[in-house]
Amino acid sequence: MKKYDFLIVGSGLFGSVFAQQAIENGYTCLIIDKRPHNAGNVYTENVNGIDVHKYGAHIFRTSSNEIWEYVNRFAKFNHYTNRVKVNFKNKIYSFPINLLTFNQVFGCKTPEEVNDKLDKVRLDIQSPQNLEDHLLSLIGEDLYKIFFYGYTKKQWGREPKDLPKSIISRIPIRTNFDDNYFNDCYQGIPVNGYTDMIEKMQLGADLILNEDYLQNKDKWESMCDRVVYTGPIDELCNFQFGELEYRSLRFDESIIQKSDYQGCAVMNFTEEDVEHTRIIEHKHFNFGTQDFTIISKEYPQQWKIGRERYYPVNDAENNLKYKKYKDLMDSNPKYILGGRLAEYKYYDMHQVIGSALAKFKKHVTK
Repeated sequence: MKKYDFLIVGSGLFGSVFAQQAIENGYTCLIIDKRPHNAGNVYTENVNGIDVHKYGAHIFRTSSNEIWEYVNRFAKFNHYTNRVKVNFKNKIYSFPINLLTFNQVFGCKTPEEVNDKLDKVRLDIQSPQNLEDHLLSLIGEDLYKIFFYGYTKKQWGREPKDLPKSIISRIPIRTNFDDNYFNDCYQGIPVNGYTDMIEKMQLGADLILNEDYLQNKDKWESMCDRVVYTGPIDELCNFQFGELEYRSLRFDESIIQKSDYQGCAVMNFTEEDVEHTRIIEHKHFNFGTQDFTIISKEYPQQWKIGRERYYPVNDAENNLKYKKYKDLMDSNPKYILGGRLAEYKYYDMHQVIGSALAKFKKHVTK
């Protein structure tokens, strides 16, 4: 039986970056994944020239020169910029909130008018402790209802007043016309899709799909010196401290015989009575010119066994459980844990890559 320096559980971004670094430094790697496809949640499937983001929209962005140079070793990126639109009661708004949004809602025409309006509509809430109060103190009731209340309630399955304000911290609110969702120096989509990028990262490693590590741990551990584990930490530990809570997603994908369905890649549907939270039109990620299009409607749902885990519910109770699991696994030197499931943490792609590069440097010496 072949012996590897590293068994990497999970073929997604963290595991693939770690494998690439290991192989580049002379180590041997076996990557296994329980899914029938490579690349984890960044998996893109090419359907007649359209790269479909099968697990939701993935827009790469970073302000790190090191990470940008790193990913460009494995993919050519286009110049896609994430400009989201919001549909609320069949009216379309510019998002994130910017000067055009203030014009659409309040008729504001200048930054000065925006600041005057905000001074009038903000609620005087001292030291807001929850998401709802935080937003009301920033933008007032009208903008809160249009852009955040219904969307957030659907996304998290609970009232925004019962959520920590940290959930919304990365949403910008601007008084100019900048409608770029992100502020990073670099942004784009791989022109050949994320799956192709991941495959290039994995060159030199062995890959086995449709294999569940947790169903045969002894076998897989016997084949390696160390395990890089990117799956759910609670499941690895047989849920001995209880299940960690997540929100999940369901996607309803359709091929539509028209060249353009909604005119943009991402449209948020923010009213509470519309079941889905957004529609992704995949061809716009790579500026497709096909005479058909593919859309995915995104429906949040509670996670349960058998569903994919997407968003960790990082409240006090779940974070305490996670700390118990982390302390337990930190005592086992055979394991290196990384990624959003193993670390019970929401990660953007550039953060996953940075974490994988850092953990390789920390844990691996030749």
